[in-house]
Amino acid sequence: MTRVERPFPALLQDFFHRRLIAQRGASAHTVASYRDTFTLLLGYAAERTGRTPSALTLSDLDAPMVLSFLDHLETERGTRLHAPRRPEPQAGRDSARTRNLRLAAIRSFMRYASLREPTLLPVTQRVLAIPAKRFDRPVLGYLSRGEVTAIIDAPDPSTWSGQRDAVLFAVLYNTGARVSEITRLRVGDVLLDRASAVLLHGKGRKERAVPLWRSTAAQLRRWLPRIDRSPDRPVFPNRTGQPLSRSGVEHQLRVACRKASERHPSLATRRVSPHTLRHTTAMHLLQSGVDITVIALWLGHEDTATTHQYVEADLAMKEAALRRVADPAPEPLRFTATDRLLDFLEAL
Repeated sequence: MTRVERPFPALLQDFFHRRLIAQRGASAHTVASYRDTFTLLLGYAAERTGRTPSALTLSDLDAPMVLSFLDHLETERGTRLHAPRRPEPQAGRDSARTRNLRLAAIRSFMRYASLREPTLLPVTQRVLAIPAKRFDRPVLGYLSRGEVTAIIDAPDPSTWSGQRDAVLFAVLYNTGARVSEITRLRVGDVLLDRASAVLLHGKGRKERAVPLWRSTAAQLRRWLPRIDRSPDRPVFPNRTGQPLSRSGVEHQLRVACRKASERHPSLATRRVSPHTLRHTTAMHLLQSGVDITVIALWLGHEDTATTHQYVEADLAMKEAALRRVADPAPEPLRFTATDRLLDFLEAL
């Protein structure tokens, strides 16, 4: 009996429900990222083929279509097509990185489709052969201790939001947390009894406990009575009591940087993001002599190779290493006059 090929819409739905959620237990963030990728891809393919997304087949999403889609994202940056609730990336390094993330989601689906529908192997294998795009990795930017202090002190302490932002920036710097980890932080994740620490929920549903400085713990003790202290409530809520969003954190940080630039004019020309504070935490730990493996645990890196980028970025450490090595330049030679007869012969 001839086997009937599973329709593409059913295959895609199975991928999300069965593969991502049921089998892999993917986080909500991963599911949302994959969802946005296919929202973009299906919208682009529908526009190119003239068919609705539900009428598309897997053969429509062949390697030329996927390559054209990736180029469209990178060059046009979604001026006509965009995923809901998620702005398209900027040009250059960020767009190449996002292109690779979109490709990774498509590859994951194609691997699943090749197992469920072996007859589609010619299509899936050509898509799986598309390589990730390489891009230049600039030297990591980080802040000085004075700049960090100025940012933490910038919010207005007489307002509720100002108090929240000061604690938010202090916790970000203390823990080196990703912005997604800080927005998911709940009151029950803050430990202020015997030992002061916060429990961060990182990538791949991995958890890690990060200790707090006394000053950070004191700020949290003063802040928690100002909010709903139920264990499942956010530590950093917005005015409606919901968790502060990624864009909300980024906006408050930009406002603080503008104010802090009055004390440190260098901040006026720098692009400071929550991830800059994460880099800063790592660099300051490294410069204080903390072992690279401890920093990897602190930041939640699975591989210490990721953490080695901070060693590469620290110019002071490189200069210190250079001073330990003898300069290979030859000793300066003392001038000695040549023989006059030899000079005569040389001049002939």
